[in-house]
Amino acid sequence: MKIATFNVNSVRKRLPTVTRWLKTHAPDVLCLQETKVQDSEFPVAALESSGYVATFRGMKGYNGVAVLTKSAPDFVSEGLDKGPNGDGPRLLHVVVQGVVIVNTYIPQGFKIDHPKYQYKLQWFSRLRRYFSRHFDPHQPIIWCGDMNVAPLPMDVHHPEKHLTHVCYHQEARDAYHKTLNWGFEDVFRRLYPDTPQYTFWDYRQPDALKANRGWRIDHILATTPLAQKCTAVEVDVQPRKGKMPSDHTVLWAKFAI
Repeated sequence: MKIATFNVNSVRKRLPTVTRWLKTHAPDVLCLQETKVQDSEFPVAALESSGYVATFRGMKGYNGVAVLTKSAPDFVSEGLDKGPNGDGPRLLHVVVQGVVIVNTYIPQGFKIDHPKYQYKLQWFSRLRRYFSRHFDPHQPIIWCGDMNVAPLPMDVHHPEKHLTHVCYHQEARDAYHKTLNWGFEDVFRRLYPDTPQYTFWDYRQPDALKANRGWRIDHILATTPLAQKCTAVEVDVQPRKGKMPSDHTVLWAKFAI
C-alpha cells in the first residue's frame, strides 16, 4: 500500500499538480491538507476522472482536509471529539483495506505569546486522547499530514535561529512527541535516521527552495505493525519546483501489506 500526504494550500489552485501526481505515482491513498474550499465547490469530478474517490471536509478559504482513495473507504469520521467551537475541518479518519488512516492539519500557532499557540498545544493533547479513546497501538494505523512541527534540529534549516518559532519551539516539539509516543513511529526517520530532508519551503522567501532553507513538518507516522512493514519513504520535491506550487511538497511511504 502506497500512502502519500500533501499540504496543497488550495486544492483548486493546485488541482493540475494533484492530478498529474496521481497519474504518475498512482498511490493507494493521498491525504490532502489546507484544501481551502467549501464542500459544495470541492473538485470531485476532476479527481473522479483521475480514478479516485474523494472524501473531504472543508470551508471557504481556510483549513480543510481530504483523503483520495482508489475505492470508497469502509469507514469515515471527521473532527476531534467534543472540543471548542472553531476547530474547523482539520481531521479526517478513514479506514481503507483494514488500515486506519488519520489525516490531520495541525494548527500552526501564529506566535508563542498568542492564544493560537496554546490552542495548538491543546490540540495535540486532545488528539492523543482521541487516539486513546478510539484505537489501540497494536492496530495498523497511519497518522499523517501537516503537523506544523519540525521535531529535530536536523528538520529545520539553522535551528538555532528558530527556537521561538511556533513550529520549532520546545513546547510544540514536546506536545508533538507526547502524541507520537502514544504508539507511533516516524517512518521517514525509521529508514533515514540521519538524513536532513525538508517538506516545506516558504515561498515568501523567493530563494528558499534553491538555497534549501526548509522545514520537515509534514509526516507519515505508523503504529508498530505497519512501521515494521514500511519498505520505502520519499519526499518528492518536484511538485514544489513546478508551476504555481504549494509551499509544501509530497511525502509518500510504501508498506508491504
